[in-house]
Amino acid sequence: MNNQFDRKKIVPRFRIIAFVMVFIGIIIQIRVIYIGTVEKNYWTKVASRLKKDSLDIPPIRGNILSFDGRLMASSLPEYKLYMDFKAGGEKKDSLWKLKEDSICDGLNKIFPSKSAAEFKHDLEEGHRRMSQHWPIWDRRVSYDIYSEVRGLPLFNMGQYSGGFHVEQFNARQRPFGTLAQRTVGDMFGAKDTARCGLELSYDSILRGKPGKKNRQKILNKYQDITIVDPENGADIVTTIDVNIQDLAERALIDELKLINGNVGVAIVMEVKSGDVKAIVNMTKCANGEYAELKNDAVSDLLEPGSVFKTASIMVALDDGVVDTTYMVDTGCGIWDMYGAKMRDHNWRRGGYQVISLPRTLEVSSNVGVSRIIDKFYSKNPEKFVEGLDRIGIRTDLQLPIVGAAAPRIRMPEKNKHGQYTNWSKTALPWMSIGYESQVPPISTLTFYNAIANDGKMVRPKFVKRVVKDGEVIKTYPTEVIKQQICKEKTLREIQTILEHVVSQGLGKTAGSKSFKVAGKTGTAQISKGAGGYKSGAVNYLLSFAGYFPADAPRYSCIVCIQKSGLPASGGTMSGAVFHNIAEGIMAQDIKLDVSDVRDTLSVFVPDVKNGNIIAADYVLSQLGIETNKSWDGNYLNGNPIWGRASKEASSVKFAKITDSGNRYIPDVRGMGARDAVFLLESRGVKVRLQGRGKVVEQSLPAGHVINRGETCSLKLEI
Repeated sequence: MNNQFDRKKIVPRFRIIAFVMVFIGIIIQIRVIYIGTVEKNYWTKVASRLKKDSLDIPPIRGNILSFDGRLMASSLPEYKLYMDFKAGGEKKDSLWKLKEDSICDGLNKIFPSKSAAEFKHDLEEGHRRMSQHWPIWDRRVSYDIYSEVRGLPLFNMGQYSGGFHVEQFNARQRPFGTLAQRTVGDMFGAKDTARCGLELSYDSILRGKPGKKNRQKILNKYQDITIVDPENGADIVTTIDVNIQDLAERALIDELKLINGNVGVAIVMEVKSGDVKAIVNMTKCANGEYAELKNDAVSDLLEPGSVFKTASIMVALDDGVVDTTYMVDTGCGIWDMYGAKMRDHNWRRGGYQVISLPRTLEVSSNVGVSRIIDKFYSKNPEKFVEGLDRIGIRTDLQLPIVGAAAPRIRMPEKNKHGQYTNWSKTALPWMSIGYESQVPPISTLTFYNAIANDGKMVRPKFVKRVVKDGEVIKTYPTEVIKQQICKEKTLREIQTILEHVVSQGLGKTAGSKSFKVAGKTGTAQISKGAGGYKSGAVNYLLSFAGYFPADAPRYSCIVCIQKSGLPASGGTMSGAVFHNIAEGIMAQDIKLDVSDVRDTLSVFVPDVKNGNIIAADYVLSQLGIETNKSWDGNYLNGNPIWGRASKEASSVKFAKITDSGNRYIPDVRGMGARDAVFLLESRGVKVRLQGRGKVVEQSLPAGHVINRGETCSLKLEI
């Protein structure tokens, strides 16, 4: 009875439940069909607002390094600062009203150029709009500044509680400033794209590959889901030697300022390998200072002038039409060439009269060289240009620098009637002395480098290898363009003549008392397009190309200077720069035993200035003087460690100084001028020096908050 009774009561209930479930299922199915058809577009838009698919994860761009591994360009994080006024709800809103003045005062201390009142007005506007992405500062900031801002009240609560958040960018930094800027290259910061130089040429290697991520809004928060990890860019190791680059840059700028030059180029190349150790391009700006605006060394197509005469004489010697005993009459320094006057630089003083072929190069006689070439090639100028091809000076070097130009030395062409279509009788004489052709400085240097390299022409090289995660993934070996540019006999004769140009010719300024130098001077007028050579003030291209030491060549170098008006002398002006570069490079290779400076009559423990104590420790350790230090590091590989030094009975004791940050003036008392100036100027403070020795007074006290444009005067005493 009970079972039957229960069955009658339970079965109807199950039927009702089943009916309800079926009904609900039908409604759900109808709703699904309705959403998938009628409301499809609406919900697709809603989903797109909550989820973003396949967003790029930017990779970290690879570094550009000098030949010995020093950073020349690197990617460091920079940040844009924002505030989300909707985050945190009422609790955050009440804290904002309470802490607003403190936040604005703190921002003013971090960014002194904007007052606390301006910050308050700006942030209140963002709060009124309840913006979720309101910019706090209008420019990118470094990690140090970002950390300071993040430490302010409310901003230290995190993104979802306090609303403070950032956008991170990989900014390109150059530890050596503008050194080799046009060759290393630059970036369009806002677009994160390469602009010029090696940055652009090797962009695919440096850039890496972006990753992929999906971003989905869950519980009012966006969560990133990485789909593909980014592949960071590889590093490229260049051939640039920072020390030689700095030396060449300073030598060139000093001469440009002295003679009021307009443009200057200096290139230093390693003879055997073709490694470009330094490449400098300086242009005079409107403010009178010099800066790298264009890579003139590889792109300038100017008439090379007298440095081209070496190639002309090499062709004649190699073809056997003359030898070194050949004599040429240069007259009184003026010679009629098919109705045009060819002049030597000393024509007002009576010229050189009859001189030997080697002497034509030693004194850079326009008449002598042009008469030799015209006599033997005027009826067949094609043979002369073919000779230029043979010795390699017409070769397109195909350099990995965007904008690099190939030499333009035209080949004579005839029409079907046997008449020249692009040639005149005066073309050959003027071409032979470096006119009517355009050759970039790097091509001229490559030719002279081949002479130094026993006739083997190698392609100039800017990158040695590609490195990723400490492993070499690609190397760039030396490429031989021409195994031999001329006969062995011709090469030895040219090498001897180039030595004589420096030892007893017009290139004496480029020489050195310590080692032999070989090379050729050049002084050429620069054509002004349709205005020709004589439209107003005359512009000159002054050059010196050569190599050193001449008896065992290690480096080749070319210096080109453009200037307006007289005086203008390639041997004196460009030769002076060459001389300073050559002597500076050779001096760097002098190795002396540091222990030789010991003197039994001297004080054994020297006085040591405050400053970069890791450098001082390195010197003292080489002298065998004991130091008491409390850090791990190596002078050759580590960054500077700033501290104080105190002299004890038989040792020197060092103590590190706590870094007060970039916003405050450091205590530079007791430091030498170099360390004191570096510490202050790296914080944006201008420095004035008085006296010599070590700093005893500073006008801005330690701990002073730095304001933009401030100047700190330092008094030094011995």
